[in-house]
Amino acid sequence: MRDTEYHRLLGMNRDAFEELEAHLEERTYDGQTYRHVPDYRRGVERGTTLIDDTIVRGFPKVPRTLVLSDGVPERFADQPDDRIAVEEKLNGYNVRVVRLDGERLAFTRSGMICPFTTRIIERLVDFEDLFEQYPKAMVCGEMIGPENPYTAHDYPEVDSLAFRAFDWRDRESGEPLPVETRRERYETFDIPQTRLFGRFEVDEAATEIRRLIEKLDAEDREGVIMKSLDGTAQLKYTTSAANQGDLAYAFSLPFDYGQPFMFRRLIREGFQSVEWDESDAVARERAHELGEAILLSMHETIETVDAGDPVGERHTVRASPETVDVLFEHLERQGLTIDIEADRREDGDRVCTFLKQTRSTIDKTRNYLDGHIVKE
Repeated sequence: MRDTEYHRLLGMNRDAFEELEAHLEERTYDGQTYRHVPDYRRGVERGTTLIDDTIVRGFPKVPRTLVLSDGVPERFADQPDDRIAVEEKLNGYNVRVVRLDGERLAFTRSGMICPFTTRIIERLVDFEDLFEQYPKAMVCGEMIGPENPYTAHDYPEVDSLAFRAFDWRDRESGEPLPVETRRERYETFDIPQTRLFGRFEVDEAATEIRRLIEKLDAEDREGVIMKSLDGTAQLKYTTSAANQGDLAYAFSLPFDYGQPFMFRRLIREGFQSVEWDESDAVARERAHELGEAILLSMHETIETVDAGDPVGERHTVRASPETVDVLFEHLERQGLTIDIEADRREDGDRVCTFLKQTRSTIDKTRNYLDGHIVKE
């Protein structure tokens, strides 16, 4: 298939594809060249990948509501069913698993083939029967757990790393399965899934979701995803614990995470506080926790740099020695500086703790500590 024929699979004309093509990024995995869409363009989902004369669709962007009572009915007003499904939103990294020419590949949110996930997923989940019966399936899920090379978060039910499916789509069209069908299929193939909290009438969902959010917040979990029963419309809402955790992390690396990232999370806290009609005392407690998340994490980073030590994103992974090697090669090809802090063998696996240095935060913090003048 010639490159220009990809436009048919993407549902666009040749001219539109040629415009898109100029923005594709080219990469290589295991000797095979592919291209991917690094951000949303021409109505094509971020992470859409052109490979092997076919395409693997990116996962659609999920909108967010800041006010449950109005956002939920507005989002789902035009859906054919007056109920929505509410599932758990997990804090990890998004992957899509497909089978191409007999080989299972795991794609990141941006459309890169992740060599670490492609290898480790075989240990965690058996997809063989699923892809035998549904060869064009795109399994969408979250990689979660403390031994995670991208987004580490503790879950009491996960010791190392785990996979949880949250969607099932056609790999070329991107069309989703209805929620009930998807959950039944994954159950049939013994694929672990995100929790389903229930199906609620749209007009009553906001009240039920608030109860769920309060419980999830107390458990330091991330939030919920609401879906129309046919799977075509989605909406997300996160806990205060997730917002504050993100802020603490971002302000620990203040020159590597942009202001929009931080501002959006502060806005979520403000709207949640008002919608939940918090008293002055409760609102002040929230403000105090926000202030600690922001200032104390930044304070620790400045002290660390002042002491001459590096800062960055710290992770632990557990996998075969070959899988850990290809992970480091993958990260270094992206221009990252990796410091290995601990490295041991355990039951045949390599267990490695490493720091991904964040040069912008290190360099700027060092400059300001040395008296660099800030122009505002």
